Amino acid sequence: MTETPQTRTDAPTLSAQYQPGEVEGRRYEGWVSAGHFRGDASSDKPPFTIVIPPPNVTGSLHVGHALDHTIQDTLVRRRRMQGYEALWLPGMDHAGIATQNVVERQLAAEGLSRHDLGREKFVERVWQWKAESGGAILGQMRRLGDSVDWERERFTMDEGLSRAVQTIFKRLYDGGLIYRAERIINWCPRCLTALSDIEVDHTDDDGELVSIRYSDEVVVATTRAETMLGDTAVAVNPDDERYKHLIGTEVELPLTGRRIPIVADEHVDPTFGTGMVKVTPAHDPNDFEIGQRHGLPSLTIMDERGVITAHGPFQGLDRFEARPAIVAALRAQGLIVAEKRPYVHAVGHCSRCKTTVEPRLSLQWFVNTGPLAKAAGDAVRDGRTRIEPPELAKRYFNWVDNMHDWCISRQLWWGHRIPVWYGPDGEVVCVGPDEQPPSGDGWRQDEDVLDTWFSSALWPFSTLGWPDATPDLAKFYPTSVLVTGYDILFFWVARMMMFGLYAMDGKQPFDVVALHGIVRDQHGKKMSKSFGNVVDPLDWIDRFGADATRFTLARGANPGSDVAVSEEWVQGSRNFCNKLWNATRFALMNGAHTEGELPASLSTVDRWILSRLQHVVAEVDQQLEGFEIAKACDTLYHFAWDDVCDWYVELVKPVLATADGDATRRVLGHVLDQLLRLLHPVMPFVTEELWTALTKGKTVVTAAWPVADQALVDDAAEAELATVQRVVTEIRRFRSDQGLRPGQRVTARLGGLAGAGIAAHEPLIRSLVRLDEPGDGFAATATLAVTGAIGVELDTRGTIDVAAERARLEKDRAAAQKEADQCRAKLGNPAFVDKAPEQVVGKIKDRLAAAEADLARIVAALGALPAS
Repeated sequence: MTETPQTRTDAPTLSAQYQPGEVEGRRYEGWVSAGHFRGDASSDKPPFTIVIPPPNVTGSLHVGHALDHTIQDTLVRRRRMQGYEALWLPGMDHAGIATQNVVERQLAAEGLSRHDLGREKFVERVWQWKAESGGAILGQMRRLGDSVDWERERFTMDEGLSRAVQTIFKRLYDGGLIYRAERIINWCPRCLTALSDIEVDHTDDDGELVSIRYSDEVVVATTRAETMLGDTAVAVNPDDERYKHLIGTEVELPLTGRRIPIVADEHVDPTFGTGMVKVTPAHDPNDFEIGQRHGLPSLTIMDERGVITAHGPFQGLDRFEARPAIVAALRAQGLIVAEKRPYVHAVGHCSRCKTTVEPRLSLQWFVNTGPLAKAAGDAVRDGRTRIEPPELAKRYFNWVDNMHDWCISRQLWWGHRIPVWYGPDGEVVCVGPDEQPPSGDGWRQDEDVLDTWFSSALWPFSTLGWPDATPDLAKFYPTSVLVTGYDILFFWVARMMMFGLYAMDGKQPFDVVALHGIVRDQHGKKMSKSFGNVVDPLDWIDRFGADATRFTLARGANPGSDVAVSEEWVQGSRNFCNKLWNATRFALMNGAHTEGELPASLSTVDRWILSRLQHVVAEVDQQLEGFEIAKACDTLYHFAWDDVCDWYVELVKPVLATADGDATRRVLGHVLDQLLRLLHPVMPFVTEELWTALTKGKTVVTAAWPVADQALVDDAAEAELATVQRVVTEIRRFRSDQGLRPGQRVTARLGGLAGAGIAAHEPLIRSLVRLDEPGDGFAATATLAVTGAIGVELDTRGTIDVAAERARLEKDRAAAQKEADQCRAKLGNPAFVDKAPEQVVGKIKDRLAAAEADLARIVAALGALPAS
């Protein structure tokens, strides 16, 4: 064959290196302006819908968002390529407490409070802040590459969603599913509002457990001594023989002079502590239930700021000041039986300001969740909604099957105001969106606003136009997948299920709930500012590119599992981007293209890579359908790096350098074309830049998703190339063990190739491992058995300093032998094996196996050395 360079003069040019900053912004704005992300309700394509879990208007892109959005974008981009009418709908949550706090801090810096402005002016100020500073995260989503339909962007306080909120409130109220009552709720003494469960963060805090003697026979223990001022009973279990004679009697409450009853209640665990519990109905949810069962009075002994209001010496003290003061007073009277410090116990904190939450009896609005929660459980049980991974469905059922009524009122000014008016004569009127509120003297609207989660629970259908019967709602509801973290499965997911099924006549809000874990550092630690391990994904995007950031996160995204990341891994992903860039650039320079059909007559190497490609397409499809994004990334990474770059490109270099390589150029173009399409959903920017250069196409965003072609599966070619790879790998390993330089040529005789069916590949093997044909004077100084049939004889004279190499290998053998002996000694010591943790023993076993493998390799290398 005539050797002729095949560099194409008309090939699209790629820069020598990939520069993400020069590509990402340009490509993203091009996609948006071309309308590639729009969802068309009039399309006859099958729909695929994801509504983005709305980030807070106060928020910025953190690593959890980056993971969540990468998974969603991967799913959406793939479906778009598969021919679906894909809609990924963006938007933001008004974040009642967080946003009000931001604006109140601004006012405080000006020496003002919201009360100085009044409600109307304060709300105007919040809208002004939202317009000027809110929603920074939306621009950051563009940096990440989110393929959302920006023309459908929604906000939980916009006009349409406000109408939806008022509509469902009215329906629930008229249906008896919303009511107002005094109940124990989570209260933040700093934000001065009720909180939902998801707005409370529980941490294990150091406290104290004190046991207090109420009488000779009555001793109770508490971590909150200040609440004893509000005790209205002591409770015991009715079956506890120790205290049956006390049931129905009274005891004097210390420090107050009040007498309180001793009641029998099955809630009391007779094995915990003394088997007696103090009952403070106004300041503990369990005590409130006991109080309701026994008709006990509820005495509120703190105000909304956590200051003691009970008459006496402690009045006016903050709750944390009153606690030690009360313990000291009890101690002075000899009533403290025991004190335990520190006593670690779970304490709730406001997720916004970190203030310790106070259980508080308060008049609030509630949703009766009973029938709604049952419907939410039924929808998963009967298969309308599937939870991935399936094992997390049990946690979902544990929540919805035991759900308490939901406190939906908040004592804020920013949010959806409760649409209820009170009349001068005690009238209560709930007003729908198309109704006029009552007017006249004495009528006033409820001061509270709704929990932020109330409006976001409507998100899957309110964003599509509900309560109107819009084309969007008809086309894109139910939504296809909800992607979210398992940590809010109980809260937001359950609420959306309840409201979606209720408002949409039993139609589920999403077909699949795909749950992922939280992002941790490389050591498995939860990210925390106090640990100093928090990752800013925008910093990674700036330094390594969006594709490298996305690929790192996606490679850890196993369903329901936490994701470990490190900067080192992002650097590795950036190297992967560069590998793709260099491979495509090489292919273009050597004439690879995608024009015309694949040739009918192909070499074994070409048939091998096409066959491998079909397996990869099938595997990736199966993995993505099962939301196993990490596995799909791993499959594509190894195919791209190992099969395509390290093997195929190297195997075909000699062919590409000739005039007879047209078929291979077409195959190389096809393989890269398909590979870039497969990688595009996870790595959109670099794949777009490379694919358009390779194919001369407009965009990979709407290119067809690859489909495996079984006609191209070639088991014989794969088996043949597997043997070639084994031969090359073993010879390379031998060369490395002998310390040969990569470019150093060695004379060798290859035996058994014909019997193994790979004789035709001998020139290729010699080229890859730098082996010359044996000539006169050839002497086999080293032998290498690759398989039972294939052997290699090498003349290493003049290429190896035998004495130095033998000394080096002997030193390595001694070190490996010492490691193996130490591991065997530990594993042979019963005291170690029986007492050490299982994972520690496992590591020693792994070290022993590695040492034994090293020994076998070194002994083989020594045996292969020529006699000195």
